[in-house]
Amino acid sequence: MIGKAAASDADLVFLDLEDAVAPAAKPGARRNISEALNDLDWGTTARSYRINAVQTQWCHDDLIQVVTEAGANIDVIIVPKIKAARDVWFVDDMLTQLEKKLGLEVGRIGIEVLIEEVQALQSVDDIASSSDRLEAMILGVGDLSASQGMRLMHSGGSEAQRSEPYPGDVWHYARTRMVVAARSAGIDAVDGPYANFGNPGGYERVAQTFAMLGGVGKWCIHPSQIDLANRVFAPTREEIDEALAAMQAVEEAEAQGLGAASFHGMMIDAATARLFQVTVERAVQCGLL
Repeated sequence: MIGKAAASDADLVFLDLEDAVAPAAKPGARRNISEALNDLDWGTTARSYRINAVQTQWCHDDLIQVVTEAGANIDVIIVPKIKAARDVWFVDDMLTQLEKKLGLEVGRIGIEVLIEEVQALQSVDDIASSSDRLEAMILGVGDLSASQGMRLMHSGGSEAQRSEPYPGDVWHYARTRMVVAARSAGIDAVDGPYANFGNPGGYERVAQTFAMLGGVGKWCIHPSQIDLANRVFAPTREEIDEALAAMQAVEEAEAQGLGAASFHGMMIDAATARLFQVTVERAVQCGLL
């Protein structure tokens, strides 16, 4: 499975020490991860692994052993079940100590955190700006639903969780709350997994919803979901061309001393150009411009 992940088209792959690993297997799994990070060809894929939560007895060794064995080949460490900024500080401080001890570049290893506890959602603004290492926040709706005491029977499998008692999208507030905090802090907002990998249409609808809210990516729990994510979060050629043309129309209008321009029958101005700029920036990030 690790070999398939390394050869995939995913932007980032994380190797797991947390939920996917039984407690008795966690110590042995660390060496397996170190060997994979050191020995496999990851190409341009960002290399990451997920430690156990900082409140557990495994976190300390998860950081020390794997960074000691494979620190030069780690791009990001994913921290689950954080509750406050202090959890990020702990990992940040540990990484700084290890990098100094091992002669690694201080600050090179990034951090991503999972927002999957109600305490984290409540303090998401503080978390978003807690560390210069922090690159992204991921919404983990499975654990979040349990933390919030929600009456759901499964995690992350329904695109909207629409039901008669609650006809809307139960995740709309959490997604929007996290996206706003991430955008404000200049980091990425990423949606968590969609468990039912046999329902590609459902995955695509959830991804489209998150992209509409300003999210930049979504986890893939199965290789078949990678192409879906890339298609949803990357702008199309038509969208890119339209954005570039609209921005040019605004620039030409401003050069003539006009505050607005006519574009495809619409009046557009500097505020509208900001919306098209988002598309252009996304195209650059995806390597399309």
